[in-house]
Amino acid sequence: MESLAKLSIRTIHEKLVHREISAVEIARMHLEHIENTDQEFHAFLTVTADMALEQAALVDEKIKEGQEIPLLAGIPCAVKDAILVKGVRCTAGSKILENYIAPYDATVIARLREQGTVLVGKTNTDEFGMGTSTENSAFGATKNPHDLTRVAGGSSGGSAAAVCSGESVFALGEDTGGSIRLPASFCGVIGLKPTYGTVSRHGIIALASSLDQVGPFARNVEDAQTVFDAISGKDPLDSTSVLYRYAPLQEDINPKKIRIGVPKEFFAEGLDSQVEKVIRDMLAILEKGGAEIHEISLPNAPYALAVYYIINTSEASANLARYDAIRYGVPAQPKEAATDEKLFHVYMNNRGEKFGPEVKRRIMLGTYALSAGYYDAYYVKAQKIRTLLKQDFDRAFEKVDVIMGPTTPFLPFKLNERTADPLSMYLADLFTVPVNLAGLPALSVPAGKVGELPVGMHIIARAFGEPLLFQAGKLIENAWNF
Repeated sequence: MESLAKLSIRTIHEKLVHREISAVEIARMHLEHIENTDQEFHAFLTVTADMALEQAALVDEKIKEGQEIPLLAGIPCAVKDAILVKGVRCTAGSKILENYIAPYDATVIARLREQGTVLVGKTNTDEFGMGTSTENSAFGATKNPHDLTRVAGGSSGGSAAAVCSGESVFALGEDTGGSIRLPASFCGVIGLKPTYGTVSRHGIIALASSLDQVGPFARNVEDAQTVFDAISGKDPLDSTSVLYRYAPLQEDINPKKIRIGVPKEFFAEGLDSQVEKVIRDMLAILEKGGAEIHEISLPNAPYALAVYYIINTSEASANLARYDAIRYGVPAQPKEAATDEKLFHVYMNNRGEKFGPEVKRRIMLGTYALSAGYYDAYYVKAQKIRTLLKQDFDRAFEKVDVIMGPTTPFLPFKLNERTADPLSMYLADLFTVPVNLAGLPALSVPAGKVGELPVGMHIIARAFGEPLLFQAGKLIENAWNF
């Protein structure tokens, strides 16, 4: 396992093509690594060993026959347990879906299957993606591989930990308000939240439909770009996916020409001083290399967190109405017994017993925000401020190429440190939620460490600016060889 732990997708691909190692050997090495180490991290909820070995054997057969194989063929991948994989359990981190078996593949899974990717398992998540630490998972928290007393981040913490610990070469997550970028920062890996609409949401268990996006975790920026290339593109099964297909940049960014915007709102009260130092030190390195650093303002950013939690909870309350443990999910009591009760009590019992505290909290908040008499005061007003925030970004990108700042305001916190105070937990998303509200692409790239704990640089580009995002990420990667 040691020999593959830090290799890029391209390097592993070359070893496969030259038959230095087989896809089955790679799959077995990763499955053994999961078996030997995952009791420490708890990154996985389901391990798909038989499926992985079958997929790997097909890749080896193609190589043996002299066929060309795609770049992702034979590469082990983990998938957040909110993304459907046909025939595999999909819980979304919730007891109500504990035994739910997906009847079809999500589009992103179908596209990875076409590539010959090897799926090693489904990873832990906060229940229905509601959380920043995976501590809201009904199946226990994922621990940070850098420090087992700390959280891995959330809600896609299992995917981040799987890549960080070498249990998977790359992984897929889902980002609604920072659920890819935050755990990527906490675990010291690459995390991409693509432009809204570039990656299909078909087959994804929805939290907030206007905010959710699927994206990759990877060991390096090039790997993240490779995975994004494979999963992105228009999907007729998702009406929110777009026809636009970006063209990769032909040349690397000249660091002497890139204009970096640094929002003053991202360096305000609440930012950990050690995190700030790492970020400012990296910005100084980039400036010394020739980049132009410009202080900018996003005037409506301070309202983003409040706006996000109104929109998020409102959409979640609607999306989660389907989980009544009759059509979907496991009933709190046998259905035969439940049929004698009034429907209201069936819903109350099933949802009351199977949903966790955070899910109940958000459903109640969202229902309140959408209720008669409060809809205009909360939801409509939140959507108006969302538009203003998008305009803030549009104005900023007239002056700069990318925006940079810390991914999170603080370092990975201790397990159980913030569970009693949901508001302090919500602050972890302070710098990431504006991007989801505006539908923009963003990347978290390791920029340094405080002791043994990684700190992520948050890079934001204009809509469909993924090529520029990847190039900017490589500048940081080259400046600090993590």
